[in-house]
Amino acid sequence: MIQDLLLVSSISLFASFLTFFSGFGLGTLLTPFFYLIFKDITLAIASTAVVHLLNNLFKFLLLRKSIRFDIALKFGIPAIFAAIGGAFLLKNLNDISLYSYTLGSKEFTISAIKLALSIPLIFFSAIELVPGFKLNFKKSFLPVGGLISGFFGGLTGHQGALRTAFLLKYNLPKEVFIATGVVIATMIDIPRIFVYYEEIVRFDLNENFVLILSCVLSAFSGAIIGKLLLKKITLEKVHLIVGVCMIIFSVALGMGLI
Repeated sequence: MIQDLLLVSSISLFASFLTFFSGFGLGTLLTPFFYLIFKDITLAIASTAVVHLLNNLFKFLLLRKSIRFDIALKFGIPAIFAAIGGAFLLKNLNDISLYSYTLGSKEFTISAIKLALSIPLIFFSAIELVPGFKLNFKKSFLPVGGLISGFFGGLTGHQGALRTAFLLKYNLPKEVFIATGVVIATMIDIPRIFVYYEEIVRFDLNENFVLILSCVLSAFSGAIIGKLLLKKITLEKVHLIVGVCMIIFSVALGMGLI
């Protein structure tokens, strides 16, 4: 139990710190470790959702003065409705497995949906890493970005990377970019908690209260460290961190590793 506590708390702290700048990654890193402990994917997802939401609410308090609510609402409201549509489609859609392979003792599957999501993400990531080349969207494109991000969030559970890819193109100051992304993520997280409510009640997370609390506090610590280092990190470094994280995430997604 102590080993599990230290492992997941460490992952939560590191992922929260990384997520502070990249806008995504906490759920991607935390869910597999919760699964190793609970041996149940539904409980792992529900537990991650709780930590994710509380961490976003905490970051909201840390960064509230830098939020661009006009951007958050134009992007976030369409994302919420699109996420509902994506989730509904997921219930009625049989994803196509394109290829399966084995690494060690584990089998991984490359699916059509995740591969289709990873390709545009790799494109956005590559553009972000090309010196001097920026693809700028008009502000009128924000609702479209929200629809695309929210739809894939409901369909695959991965909406943070797409949200980040779109927000980067508006050349927002780093504080505004991070804070506005937090608001949008929170807008998506709250409906997710309602979706997972039955699973949370059914599995009774109170039995794992110490573990969840440790993860939440570790995530808070990661966010605080990120806030303290924010003034020392330039916008170019933020873009570099995000671009590299997106490349890694996109390749892993396309290969069926996440």
